[in-house]
Amino acid sequence: MKRRNFIEFLGKSTIVGVSISSLPLINACTNSQEIYKANVLFKSLTPTEKIDDIVLVDGLEYKLIVAAGQTISDKDTFGEHADYIVCFPSKENKNEAILWVNNEYYNPLFLGTKQENRTKEMIDIERYAVGGSIVKIQKDDFGDWHLVKDNSSNKRITGATKIPFLWDEKIAGSNVAEGTLQNCAGGFTSWATVLTCEENYDYQYGEIYYDENNERQFTKSWAGWENFYNNPPEHYGWVVEVNIQTGEAQKLVALGRFKHESATVHELEDGRVVIYSGDDEADQHIYKYVSKNPRDLKEGTLYVADIDNGKWLSLDYNSNELLQKRFKNQTDILIRTREAAKMLGATPMNRPEDIDIDPITGDVYISLTNNTAKGDFHGSIIKIMEDSKDKTGLTFKSEVFLTGGEENMFSSPDNLAFDKRGNFWFCTDVSDSKLGKNEYEKFVSNGLFLVPRSGDRAGEIIQVASAPNDAELTGICFHPEENTLFLSVQHPGDASEDLLNLTSHWPLGRNSIPKSSVIAIRGKALDKLLK
Repeated sequence: MKRRNFIEFLGKSTIVGVSISSLPLINACTNSQEIYKANVLFKSLTPTEKIDDIVLVDGLEYKLIVAAGQTISDKDTFGEHADYIVCFPSKENKNEAILWVNNEYYNPLFLGTKQENRTKEMIDIERYAVGGSIVKIQKDDFGDWHLVKDNSSNKRITGATKIPFLWDEKIAGSNVAEGTLQNCAGGFTSWATVLTCEENYDYQYGEIYYDENNERQFTKSWAGWENFYNNPPEHYGWVVEVNIQTGEAQKLVALGRFKHESATVHELEDGRVVIYSGDDEADQHIYKYVSKNPRDLKEGTLYVADIDNGKWLSLDYNSNELLQKRFKNQTDILIRTREAAKMLGATPMNRPEDIDIDPITGDVYISLTNNTAKGDFHGSIIKIMEDSKDKTGLTFKSEVFLTGGEENMFSSPDNLAFDKRGNFWFCTDVSDSKLGKNEYEKFVSNGLFLVPRSGDRAGEIIQVASAPNDAELTGICFHPEENTLFLSVQHPGDASEDLLNLTSHWPLGRNSIPKSSVIAIRGKALDKLLK
């Protein structure tokens, strides 16, 4: 995508009086009738060496808010490997907010559980490390955000939390699952709940598959939790809805079971919702769910994308004779969603990860991180343009937006976001074992990128930040009123072989163990861009 085509591609050359509902608790609006022109004050970063810190363009600075293992209450600590973030501003006090943060996974080396003779106590440490964290933050007199320790709002959802299924039938013999894990990206609803997504769930409890005789088979996990807890793999791989106020959660069966990377919500005028989700594995698929009832995620229709022909294929049992030959009922299809999608001829994609919706045009943007087996080392970002205005229709068009590689100086796009002005942001995720090597020689660190929507630099791909050693930046989240960007810094130092040879000491420096953390980015450059 060349710069001169960018404005036409986005579908709107000027932005006048845009009103965007950014979050369920606050309506972030641009009321001016003046034409918005993105004012970018900084030059793009061009990292050429590893720097064990967050490097930002001129005019921006970051502050650490909370780090893995930090005490948040008298009984809880912040979880490991921070990822997806949602900011819920306070209705009563503009200087306060609640953050939801996914805690995706963990490094056994840093938890002290990397041992040959693993025990149940070690597994319990790992189970507590994952899930999600709810923390209250507060802004001081200098405009910096800080964690409010020991606040009643601070809570944890972990790999041991009992979570019921929102479904009438039992899942693998139970109405309740034990824990949520591998929580990667997600979404949020207008009724102030978070949708957190279970991605690489097979790492902990293994996976099931069905052979040519349609008989259930089991493969072991990487972590071996199944040796200590008899939890079926079918209890994981779901989207989990969490009430931020109470911490109560439920697993949403109707959205299907696969390696969910996102659950991006579009609400209709009648209160029903459309939810887009990617399955983060090579040659897996893109999905859309349309709820049956307003503000109710128990019932609805799940579709999978045939990108080649621009069609959404229904995974409804009652209306599909082909699926009836292989599956027992709708529950069976939802547990074995991947298998059903392939039977229908869904298009295999190059690791569909995060999804976001353009607040101006309504187009749906999807990151395809890479697929090395097919020679796609650097990935791309595509967009889907629904033929129906409300996004419930069954046909669409799609195009490639950006492609990774040395020419565009980014590789392996992952998290996506639009700010309140409609500018496009994304992060990259080159594996820590591949940074700076072979096909990724030019990419020594992962980064945060901006593509301005308008102004003199519209369409330019600008690197705004680079990550510490081995880390990725993720969880892009803008405060809906304040010009603050919240960001997760995940798995710094993950390539470390042992505690005596750490590859990173971020964020505390010296000889400290690296810690995944949440930061807040502010500064005059962001103020100018978003004003």
